[in-house]
Amino acid sequence: MLIFELSSKGRRGYNLPQLDVERIDPQAYLGEYFREDLKFPELSQLDVVRHYTRLSQLNYAIDTTMVPLGSCTMKYNPRINEELADIEGFKNLHPMTPDQYAQGTLRLIYQLQELLKEVGGFKAVSLQPAAGAHGELLGLLMILAYHKDRENLHKRKVLVPDTSHGTNPATASLCGFEVITVRSDQKGELDWEDFEKKLTDDVACFMITNPNTLGIFERRIRDIAEALHRRDALLYMDGANMNALVGLTKPGDWGVDVMHFNLHKTFSTPHGGGGPGGGAVGVSDKLEPYLPVPVVVFEDGQYRLNWNRPKSVGKLLTFYGHVSVIIRALAYILSYGSDLKKVAQHAVLNANYLKGLLKGVFLDPYEHVPRMHEFVLSAQNLLKHEITAMDVAKALLDRGFYAPTVYFPLTVKEALMIEPTETESPKTLERFAQALSEIAELAQKDPQSIKLAPSKTPVKRIKEAEANRKPVLRASLA
Repeated sequence: MLIFELSSKGRRGYNLPQLDVERIDPQAYLGEYFREDLKFPELSQLDVVRHYTRLSQLNYAIDTTMVPLGSCTMKYNPRINEELADIEGFKNLHPMTPDQYAQGTLRLIYQLQELLKEVGGFKAVSLQPAAGAHGELLGLLMILAYHKDRENLHKRKVLVPDTSHGTNPATASLCGFEVITVRSDQKGELDWEDFEKKLTDDVACFMITNPNTLGIFERRIRDIAEALHRRDALLYMDGANMNALVGLTKPGDWGVDVMHFNLHKTFSTPHGGGGPGGGAVGVSDKLEPYLPVPVVVFEDGQYRLNWNRPKSVGKLLTFYGHVSVIIRALAYILSYGSDLKKVAQHAVLNANYLKGLLKGVFLDPYEHVPRMHEFVLSAQNLLKHEITAMDVAKALLDRGFYAPTVYFPLTVKEALMIEPTETESPKTLERFAQALSEIAELAQKDPQSIKLAPSKTPVKRIKEAEANRKPVLRASLA
């Protein structure tokens, strides 16, 4: 009956007549009215399946092609993770269910907390943040609370490397800090002299990614932590590149005070387009009192949400994190078990194999520096043919590959930031390298054809800046 009450008010833009809902046969009416007046197409199941399958193939996805977006870790998500996240008891649990009736979900949350503590070498972990940048926000709020507790109100600066993710300075600025950039040296690591010069008594923390966005490991990470701690400053680590380290080493052992894990990167939840995500945060004993409420604990044989945390920075999210992401991450870790280190080992192996295949195709500004899970090349050698990194990215789309990250980090001109992840096979890496080699060769012989790419995609070349500033947010029915 509700359907007719809503329809009689003209919902969805249909000009429907007033109906006597008490005297009408809904089944007969639906069949007659909607088929004839609204002119729904008569299609076979095969036509419908083919239509939606074709639509799905208009997009690039990890199911159909390699997505080598540097720093994004776009790995394959095992389907078993999806099945587990779809279990009714987890999927449909009301977020306000009392603790005693949510023991299964609370147990999973607690179990993942404990595993991430072990993986990261931390005192405690919160799974509440809903994304990586949300985890950064929590980390800096806890750092603010720590310094306020110690009456260090003069500590208003945050040091950030010139190779950092853009969210690092943005989050620091959002929290009211003054952001100070620290240069990199010729080897792609932190310029120690510049770091020491800028590490003054008013520095609250240093935000670093290790390995950094060049795919280079910061070898003096322990020295960095010690220098900060001598001035009662803290070390924040952006865990976006944890895929290179997981199972091999623990950032907490280096002296890292707080780090966010990207559950949707390292632990394989599908992401992009704004979600879903998970920005779990691990902390040292210095910051443990400031974790957001509630904290999931196990006491007297029961899992429960502990709200009694007087120094907490408060609640970060309406409820408790993205539970479906938590389930997928837990399933991923448990499926590897003691072999979790193979994730990092194979990720590093794949990146270095691919880098070797591309030797001489593009410029490598750090050719003789060991690389980890990703690497950054430069398309500067193609500028003489008026071909840019963006042109290379567009041309890849015509060859069945998603493009790498371009123009980041800013320290490399015409940057191509490539991360294959551990889930790609050697044959896929070889085909990707061959595609890039063909583009570089074509740039010399027929640069105009690359300028016109992509030619095989539903939407041809667009103006990126205009598309970002003036997006078209309506569908065309023409």
